Amino acid sequence: MVVQSSGLSKVKDSLTQKIFLGNEPNAELIAILTVYFVQGILGLSRLAVSFFLKDELLLSPVQVSALLGIVFLPWMIKPVFGFISDGLPIFGYRRRPYLILSGILGTASWISLATIVHTSWAATLAIALGSLSVAMSDVIVDSLVVERVRGESQAKAGSLQSLCWGAAAIGGLITAYFSGLLLQYFTTRTVFGITALFPLIVSGVAWLIAESPVSKDSQDSNIKHQLGQLRQAISQKTIWLPTAFIFIWQATPNAESAFFFFSTNELHFEPEFLGRVYLVTSFASLAGVWIFQRFLKSIPFRVIFVWSTVLSSILGMTTLLLVTHTNRLLGIDDHWFSLGDSLILSVMGKIAFMQVMVLAARLCPSGVEATLFALLMSIFNSAGTVSNALGALITYWLGITATNFESLWLLVVITNISTLLPLPFINWLPAADEQTEILKNEEQPFLPDLMSELVLRESESEIIE
Repeated sequence: MVVQSSGLSKVKDSLTQKIFLGNEPNAELIAILTVYFVQGILGLSRLAVSFFLKDELLLSPVQVSALLGIVFLPWMIKPVFGFISDGLPIFGYRRRPYLILSGILGTASWISLATIVHTSWAATLAIALGSLSVAMSDVIVDSLVVERVRGESQAKAGSLQSLCWGAAAIGGLITAYFSGLLLQYFTTRTVFGITALFPLIVSGVAWLIAESPVSKDSQDSNIKHQLGQLRQAISQKTIWLPTAFIFIWQATPNAESAFFFFSTNELHFEPEFLGRVYLVTSFASLAGVWIFQRFLKSIPFRVIFVWSTVLSSILGMTTLLLVTHTNRLLGIDDHWFSLGDSLILSVMGKIAFMQVMVLAARLCPSGVEATLFALLMSIFNSAGTVSNALGALITYWLGITATNFESLWLLVVITNISTLLPLPFINWLPAADEQTEILKNEEQPFLPDLMSELVLRESESEIIE
């Protein structure tokens, strides 16, 4: 009986080790994983926000694009949140109080959308508050991961990041389909009310974070040291040239807002079907990540960027078949064509984006990895705001409205051709021999959480789109 009990105990311990990828399960780890899970599950309102702006506030595609640019601002200043957390502890604590605050802000944001928001300016403020909440919690929980990872052995390197990514991915996949299904039975405001419950979970688990009070002197010294290292890092040509390329690559205009109006008004896609599209693209994104990790991560940056950009531009032109209804002449239903098109483009997009994440991670020198990585991602997010603004300007220039889509085909052509604009600057990326030198540092003690960053940025952008 004792032997059997011991055997079951060993099986249980082995299973626990596998589930947590070798990390010792404790209250703080559960809290960290819960925060990532909540950030993934907030996509529950992704479609509700889109339909709310379109049908209840009666915003035009141009106005929606402009709003998206504004509400993404918190993600452009993520390093500021890191410095505030490090330099301005609340009651001596740097992490726990800020996590609690982020949860409260998130709940306030969604409750206001569910009740008192009736104008475009109020909606912008409320959605921006929700964006601030997620960006703040993202910075705080990333810092907690960094602190834990620095103590990892080489055998466990990357296991915690993978675990965090898995938690966020599960949350995102759960809500991908339900984001559309809920709108079949509930109003957008009801969905907002349901979503408001999840940020409170972040505030609740924040109390599980193991943290000791810090002295002000040690914080001031640490911040000065980080600023010095950061200043030295960004002055290097090998860092700011690739960063400039990434900015140009991401800042090209997009037609997402206009196409959302077209798909719901002209093609009459129901929320439930759009939820299926999100589910398909979520799995396609994971497939793209797997393909990159399995087959492409050792290929030179320049080669990946050239081919992924050219292929994405060519494949993006297939949207013209849907916009001009040519797919119907070919006997392909709008729904099936949209699903297939979204699947292929998502795979290509994630392959290119993973290359950006790897490049950004490898550019970060030791000692300032977390801060510089957050800064690079902020620059990347700033480029996304520029992309939305340029898309809004072109949409306005072409006279595309919520009911007039005559020039949508031209917008699709312009946005797809513009994706080729960064290619003349491809030499700003590290050459093959330089990349080999960069990748020698792959087993460094701190490896930025690429997979989590990918999923969380995808989730956040879907929430406000």
